[in-house]
Amino acid sequence: MRSRPAIIALACVAAVIVNLVVYGVGRAAGGSFRFTTGGVVNEVDAVTVAGFSAVPLLVGLVLVAVLARLGPWVARVAAIVAPVLAVVTILVMTLPADLDGTSTIALALCHLTLAPISFLAIRALGRRAAIGNSAEAATRAPAHQGRG
Repeated sequence: MRSRPAIIALACVAAVIVNLVVYGVGRAAGGSFRFTTGGVVNEVDAVTVAGFSAVPLLVGLVLVAVLARLGPWVARVAAIVAPVLAVVTILVMTLPADLDGTSTIALALCHLTLAPISFLAIRALGRRAAIGNSAEAATRAPAHQGRG
């Protein structure tokens, strides 16, 4: 069984690798990944894709790992919220940008890849917390004295 930090690290590394592949395919397909903000042309590069893949996932998974001790409901709620956020961020970040079609599709796919990765990592963290909670409860249970 993997430790919480290992689960989090594995999920973040997987997200970065998968999304860099998606980004690379988008570049190879002709995506410019350029958009305009306030009259200034910006470009999404590989570093941005890696950061936007790893950092939000890292923050969310650390929160789940820390809060999972409160009960199994934390992982259940997070397993719903994380994929919803992945989709919502497409609507608020990717679609409003004036990207070309290929870039829009590639970046939307980058957001969508975070849904299954985060879901699987949250499930793994939830299982770790459940095992930890039951082991903790067993050590606090009073020993049977044999009287009676």
